[in-house]
Amino acid sequence: MSTLRAAAMGGYLTQVLAVAGAEVSKLRHDPWELVSRAIQPVLWLVLFGEVMAQVRGLAPHHVAYLDFLTPGILAQSVLFVAIFYGISAIWERDLGVLHRYLASPAPRSALVCGKALSSSVRALSQALVIYLCAALLGVHLNHAPADTAYAILLIVLGAGLFSTFSLIIACIVRTRERFMGIGQVLTMPIFFASNAIYPIALMPRWLRWISSANPLTYEVDGLRAVMLTSGRSTYGLAHDVAALVLTAALMIAIASRMYPRMTQ
Repeated sequence: MSTLRAAAMGGYLTQVLAVAGAEVSKLRHDPWELVSRAIQPVLWLVLFGEVMAQVRGLAPHHVAYLDFLTPGILAQSVLFVAIFYGISAIWERDLGVLHRYLASPAPRSALVCGKALSSSVRALSQALVIYLCAALLGVHLNHAPADTAYAILLIVLGAGLFSTFSLIIACIVRTRERFMGIGQVLTMPIFFASNAIYPIALMPRWLRWISSANPLTYEVDGLRAVMLTSGRSTYGLAHDVAALVLTAALMIAIASRMYPRMTQ
């Protein structure tokens, strides 16, 4: 029985990696997409970070504001890459690629997980750019291997979560124009209703409640704990990871049920 389960798990993983590989291969045809997406977070760090660093009280006393901001900008970059990922599903439906995916014997959850994994690859490329930029700006980064591995885990979870959420939106609206409009409407509230650019302690009480239900808050909190030499987690790193894992699992379950409806 254990051998059968291992074989089934191996087959499932192979299907996930095949879908992810097909998605990542698209970057070979348009590598400048990664370059263009890296411009915005760099501008946030260089312009917004340097200016707001002059304002006192925006960051805890034990950390410089630019240090405090860097994990938030990394999480923002992951969000911006992932939240518009669902538009590719609409393109695939219009081009007939989606029908081929759904005609394959792969479980729908494997298709969704494969797309989430490919989004994580894009997000990790963004992370590399932000780490390099932060190092040039003098941010006190933590390079311990274990903490770097935790940072990668948080980035992968965040990208998978928001890309799957994006896929759910695409299954509902089904048109590129509506998707772009809704994506733009959702992105900024998710970003600003988090602890990415200011501490939760500065928020009014009603916004703190919203922030506590926002997955981006836990991604930022975890990244601050592992990215910075003076980083601390407000909720606890285990709590941050658990919140992202549970939310991602919920998103994958919903998207797996809705994904086949894209062709209807």
